[in-house]
Amino acid sequence: MLYRFKSRASPPFVMLEIHARQLFDIIGKAPERKGIVTVEQMPAAIAALEAAMAREAHNAHNNDDFAVEGHDEEAEKQHITLHQRAVPLLHMLKDSLADRKDVMWEV
Repeated sequence: MLYRFKSRASPPFVMLEIHARQLFDIIGKAPERKGIVTVEQMPAAIAALEAAMAREAHNAHNNDDFAVEGHDEEAEKQHITLHQRAVPLLHMLKDSLADRKDVMWEV
């Protein structure tokens, strides 16, 4: 299943359900078939996404010092980080907040 995110302030984008659910959890929204992040809710959603991304970056940096036996560099290159998944929504939220437009999604 795909979630389509849209706002009058930025271009739409789609996301796989598993990734969208992770972002909904971070911003405190239920993964419903249709939903909205209102302008009033955006500052908290932006802060939550940025905090989660910072935690991920901090944890990844701390793990760089440890060599892992059997470490698969090719698999690591294919790993999609939270940062990569969250950036489209974060940009949409920031642009929408600046233009005072809600962000909506639907399946």
